[in-house]
Amino acid sequence: MTTKTAPAPAAAPPAPSRRFSINMRQSGIYVAFALIVVLFTVLTDGALLQPQNISNIIVQNSYVLILAIGMILVIIGGHIDLSVGSTVALTGAICAVLTVQWGLPWPVAVLLTLLSGALIGAAQGYWIAYFGIPAFIVTLAGMLVFRALTLTTLGNQGIGPFPEEIRSLSNGFTGGYLGNIGLGPLGGADLVSLLAGVACVAGFGLSQWRKRAARLGYGQTVDPMPVFVLKIVGVAVVVMAVVVQLARFRNLPWVLVLLAALALGYSLMANNSVFGRHIYSIGGNLQAATLSGVKVKAVTFWVFVNMGVLAGLAGVIFAGRLNQAGPTAGTAFELDAIAAAFIGGAAVQGGVGKVVGAITGGLIMGVINNGMSLIGAPSERVMLVKGLVLLAAVAYDVWTKRRA
Repeated sequence: MTTKTAPAPAAAPPAPSRRFSINMRQSGIYVAFALIVVLFTVLTDGALLQPQNISNIIVQNSYVLILAIGMILVIIGGHIDLSVGSTVALTGAICAVLTVQWGLPWPVAVLLTLLSGALIGAAQGYWIAYFGIPAFIVTLAGMLVFRALTLTTLGNQGIGPFPEEIRSLSNGFTGGYLGNIGLGPLGGADLVSLLAGVACVAGFGLSQWRKRAARLGYGQTVDPMPVFVLKIVGVAVVVMAVVVQLARFRNLPWVLVLLAALALGYSLMANNSVFGRHIYSIGGNLQAATLSGVKVKAVTFWVFVNMGVLAGLAGVIFAGRLNQAGPTAGTAFELDAIAAAFIGGAAVQGGVGKVVGAITGGLIMGVINNGMSLIGAPSERVMLVKGLVLLAAVAYDVWTKRRA
């Protein structure tokens, strides 16, 4: 007679770990940014962090930051785009022709300009995704072709001035709808700008709390609560410090509002959507992504269409800031965008990178340009420092990958 033994109770799931850990590959860029800001604040006797100068850094580098958002997605997918500078020039010229020479309403002109950028991206994406030509070759050819089309459109002269609305998008500031509020020794500051900063901090804190709760639900490692709160407080202090300085000057630049919307939208797309996950999978392992059923060609095609749209937007912003479209616009913009992506943590082989990291990389380049200009450094020294920073960022990425 056989006896049946009761099955052993199932093992309890492991308790979620709450230990402090730092991913230096992802966090190193933010530490470096903070150190660079502190360095130039000391070298410029605090001029770097003056309200007007902070506003200038944002406005003067807005087009590079827009390009960096699109470029990081291209690089994550394992490609490169050398044509964005020429695309900025061509789309700026198209916008000038539509608004100044043809007299179209500015919303229609901007929409058609973005559509032209999408067509440029689609043309290049077709050769890359469906014809199999390497992106380096296609976009190098595009860099030459689109620059030639810009020169054909504009000749040797610029077209301007642009409508007030386009110039306001590039150089304008939000209005003081609720008036100012006193901040003691700092003086008055725009209430709407301050409320916008508080809303951003609250949204960031809520998103981090939900992410922490999700990780706990899956039994993954999270930071202890004091460390988690300290990180939120640190981000809140930095964001509110910048917002207060901007609110003391001329309120929030409209282009900063646009950048915030783009950063939020593209971060959500890259991290939480199927399309974003597919981009990472293609750049991380093309063969595995193909075998997993990812539509590699379609994803690659739309990544370049997106890059064309953002280059078109950057063309409108840059032309509006100068108040004219010139034949030499966009020169070396592709190098700045690529540098921003790699400094911001993108991997040379693809599959790694974040939108926020690319924006941080672009801000690092902007702070270096601005800080060295304030201390009177010659242009060749600025190029030297930027080149060394780019080399150090890529070397750090390779080093951390080998350690992992």
